[in-house]
Formats: sequence, C-alpha cells, structure tokens
Amino acid sequence: MDQGLTHYFFNYPFQNGFIIFTIGILFILSVYHFLLYFQNKEKLYLLYSGYTFFIILSQLHHIQGGFIYELFYPVSWVTNYPTVATEIYFFIYVLFAFRFLNMKEELPQWYTWSMRALYLIIAYCSVIFIWYLIVGDMTILMDGYLVFTIPMTIYGLVMYVPFFKLKNPLKYYMISGSFILMVTSVGSLLYYLKLQNKGIPPEAPYSILYLGFIIENVIFSLGLGKKQKLILDDRDTAQTKLIKQLKENEQLRNKIQEQLEKDVETLNKQAEIEKLQSLQMKYDKEFAELKVSALRSQMNPHFIFNSLNSIKRYIIDNEKEHAVFYLNKFSKLIRKILASTTEKETSLNEELETMALYINIENIRFNKSIDFELDYDESLNLSTLKLPSLITQPFLENAIWHGLSLKKDNRKLIMRVKKKNDTQFQIDIIDNGVGRKKSERLKKNKLVKRDSLGIKLSEERLKHFSANFSSPYAINISDLYEDDVPKGTKVSLIIPFA
Repeated sequence: MDQGLTHYFFNYPFQNGFIIFTIGILFILSVYHFLLYFQNKEKLYLLYSGYTFFIILSQLHHIQGGFIYELFYPVSWVTNYPTVATEIYFFIYVLFAFRFLNMKEELPQWYTWSMRALYLIIAYCSVIFIWYLIVGDMTILMDGYLVFTIPMTIYGLVMYVPFFKLKNPLKYYMISGSFILMVTSVGSLLYYLKLQNKGIPPEAPYSILYLGFIIENVIFSLGLGKKQKLILDDRDTAQTKLIKQLKENEQLRNKIQEQLEKDVETLNKQAEIEKLQSLQMKYDKEFAELKVSALRSQMNPHFIFNSLNSIKRYIIDNEKEHAVFYLNKFSKLIRKILASTTEKETSLNEELETMALYINIENIRFNKSIDFELDYDESLNLSTLKLPSLITQPFLENAIWHGLSLKKDNRKLIMRVKKKNDTQFQIDIIDNGVGRKKSERLKKNKLVKRDSLGIKLSEERLKHFSANFSSPYAINISDLYEDDVPKGTKVSLIIPFA
C-alpha cells in the first residue's frame, strides 16, 4: 500500500495535485515578498517575488483549472512559453543572488565578469526567441532551451567559486538552495529526455523538479529572514552606541555643572555681591555653551551616520551624479556646522541657508518626498538680524521625525519668516504631520525612544540670547486641525532684535 502511494505520488504529479501544491506555495511567496518590497523599498524582495512568479509561469501550462489558472486566464498566452519563463527566472535568480550576497561590493571583479557572461546568455536566448517569432516553429524554442541548459549549468557551477570566497554569513543559504535546485533541475531534465526517448509519458521528472523548487525556496525564505535580522541587529547596535554616547555627554554635563555649582558656592562665601553676580553670569554663559555643545553632539552622530549611508546608497546604485550632488551639499553643511561651533550668534540669512541644506540632506532618506517651502518677508534685512546659531534645527528635526516620518505621503514642511513688530521678528515652522498626540502614542510603543533634548536647550539658549534686548522672546507650539482632525503642528519662534 505504501509503495503504491509512493508510486502514485512520484509518477503522477499533475493528477495527484502535487503541482497545485507547489504552485500554491510559490504564489504565496511571490505575493508576500512583492508586498514586502512596497513596505521596505528593498529591490531584493522585488527580485525574489519576480523569481517565484516566473517559476509559476513556467509550470502553469500543466494545469487547466483552479484559482491561479483563472487568475491568469485573461493573459493565458504568457503560459505558452514555459521555456522562456524558465530562462527569465534563471536570469532573475542570478541578480537576486548577487544582491543577496552583496557581491558587487565584496567581489567587484567577479561581479563584473559574471554580469558580462550573464549578458551573453541573455543575448543568446533573445536571438532564439526572435528567431522563433519570425519562423513560428516551436522546436526552435525547445532546441534552444536544451542548448541553454549547458551554459546555465556551467555558469551555476562556476559561480560557486566566488560564493565560497565571500565572507558573508548568508552565503550558505544561497549555496545550499541553488545546489539543490541545480541538481533537481538537471536530474529531472535528463530523466525527462530518457522517458521521452522510450516513449513513456514524461510526467514523473516533474516531481523531482517540484521538490527542488519547494526545498530551495524554503531555504531562500529562511535566508531572507536571516538577512533582515542582521540588518535589524546592525541598526540596534548603532542605536545602542548613540544612546551610550548621549549618556556620556549627559554625565559630562552633570559633572561640569556640579563643579560650577561648587565654585559658585565657594565664591558665595568669599566674594562680594558684585563679584557673585559676575560669577553667576559667567556660570550661565558657560552652562549655555555647554548645552550648545551637548545639542551638537546629539545631532551630529546619527545625522552624519545616516547622511553618509544615504550617499553611500547612491554610490552603490551607481547614481554618481546624485552622489556628487548630495556630497557637495553635505560637505557644505558640515562646514557651516563646524563654523557655528566658534560663534554664539549667526545672521538670519546664514541660519536659513544652513537649514535649507539640512532639510535637503534629510530629504534623501525620504526619497525626496518632503515638499519644503522657505518663505520670508523681503522687507527684513536677513544679513543684519542676529539669532543663536542652529536655533531652528531641533524644531525642524522634530517636525520631520515626530510628524512627517509617520506619514506615507503628502509630506509638507514650511519655514516662514516675517516681521512681528519694530523690535521682534517671527519664524514659523509648519508641518502637515500626524500631530503631537498621535506622535506621542506611537512614541510610547517604540522599543528605543528618541527624547529630543534640543527643544529644551534651544529655549534656554534663546532666553540667554534675549537677555541683551529689551523685548522678550517666545516659543509657541500649537496643533493644527481640520474638521477636528489633527493635520500637523506649528512652532512659532519670536526673537527680539531691539
């Protein structure tokens, strides 16, 4: 009885439903990774989805009913070329393997020669298909496919050499999965030709091929999961380092503050009232400068790290013009930030130019989806008006990360400068994000929370700066609503100049 079941399972995959089972698994994998591509914008998922999709197309001509058959029925002509679909999924598989193992970065010479060989095989297959379209003889496709299996097998075997050379821990998923599919593919093809020569219906070899498809795709899915875990681990490591650095900065700040407090207490007993007031002013000044330093040390590590990674992505994707363009902007922004470390104040013109550069760089990671608008009153003399350097950066950062980043599209950010009266000017920062209440709820659910010290530090810096003027300063933050639905946040900085 068991032998009979085994014989039935192995020799009749079209009749016993094994083909439906295999195509069903591949269909689920294809749709799942296609959705993952839209969620993560990672081309690796799109390549894997295309790979499983063309495997389905290569086998769909064997079934004549069911959900997937009906799904493809309006374009059923695509199932008439199973050999072409097989060739396409081989090409996509190679591109998927190279990207999965980062071969372009780790072994660039091997990558270049491998891609050239792949282009030659693609050219051969294209010539065969065009020849078929002209002549209309299906045997051209079949004979061309049999010839294609020779360079395909040689190519697959040669590619194990660079795969084993890679130091990537994911290589064993690719090696084992591809080896299993290569063995089952070649084995099923040879068995197919043997049965065909004997005049026996060549259905049994497909069971071998389908087993190879299932095992290989299970291994590849595990590999993709492992790759995603490694990416998350790297991200967690970077966040841990950043948190550690922030804690060290906070400890240093507390230590200096304690020392300054001790100095104030000691001099309180020894100095006269005027000396005490002078010392207090010095303490406030040094403390404010320390907080400026703490703000920059908070901003720079993760901003610089992420900006360089974004530019690196352009270089990897061979988008040289974009890489050079943003690298120039990035270097200009860094120069301005470094220059601001020696200056307590800056002109309004310099502040706006620096913030425009900052938004431009941040926008790389959002695929340029942030619509940034800078508007200012032309009656203002931007070069003579002064304000604390980088005072608006924490508010722009908050608008991006706690408001706009939580939206999927239609991200707008406005920075508007206007004259409030004869002694004050006003800077408005307006975003159409999710609002402060929703942002706070989402923030509580995160494992790692980014508590921005920048807003508190900016308020203290503005307070210290405004002490030299008769007019007061103000920071007003309000929620924007449309039909009682949160539609963003508005921050207004009122800065004195007289």
